[in-house]
Amino acid sequence: MARMTSHDGKKVLITGAARGIGAALAGRLAGQGAQVALLGLEPELLKQVSQRCPGSLWREVDVTDGDRVDEVVNEIATLWGGLDVVVANAGVAGQLALDGGDPEVMRAHLEVNVMGCYRTLRAAAPHISHPDGYAVATASLAAAAHAPLMGAYNASKAAVEALGNTFRIELAPTGAKVGVAYFAEIDTDMTSRGFGTRAATMLTGGGTILGVAPLESAIDALDRGIRKRSRRICAPRWIAPILPARMVAQRVMELRGFPQLTLALQIAREEGADLTTVQPQRISK
Repeated sequence: MARMTSHDGKKVLITGAARGIGAALAGRLAGQGAQVALLGLEPELLKQVSQRCPGSLWREVDVTDGDRVDEVVNEIATLWGGLDVVVANAGVAGQLALDGGDPEVMRAHLEVNVMGCYRTLRAAAPHISHPDGYAVATASLAAAAHAPLMGAYNASKAAVEALGNTFRIELAPTGAKVGVAYFAEIDTDMTSRGFGTRAATMLTGGGTILGVAPLESAIDALDRGIRKRSRRICAPRWIAPILPARMVAQRVMELRGFPQLTLALQIAREEGADLTTVQPQRISK
């Protein structure tokens, strides 16, 4: 008899699954017996990830398109006879000087990170509303501690946190549970592209604000969180005690100081840096 694994037989849907955390999580769960549905924008990458995930399927989905999200989530749930886990992971990041920056950057963050998360959770809700059901809303440490140039990202991830917390209460009568994931700077394309701009280099001196943690730390945390249906998922682990003390954490961020902030803001206004994930034309800059 085959050895049972912690995710054997689970039916898991992941958005933002073409790269980074989404792709790595899909590989981890599929390797432990889960059925994994990969949703994202980049079909060639999705196909490659799917080939590494036995029994998986993939669909090209733009989470800003509510009708498409509904269609695909319902299709997969029907095909599989239900869902157990949804991971609302799709997201973008981009620098924005709040004074003089491009308002379209803010709009893209709200469309992808906030509305995309909402549309994903909304579409999956009927299918995970059972005692084994679980949803993950991927927020960030940026929901609690807010750095300069990241106003759009900070605001969007604070909203994702609020969606996850609200969804947890609303699904409680069904027995389903909801977790919010908080990540610091993880070794992904999003981090390298986000901190690879001229403005960010000026702001941080060529590194990141807190230092980059291995991708594996985020996947380990998600693996544990999905298995335990945790209300909080944190990577690296030091994030967990910061969240209850977020007002102190924000004051530390302010007192940290950014000596080249004025110049970095001016560069950001002029740089026209791309979002970390290329978006369809209707929401791109």
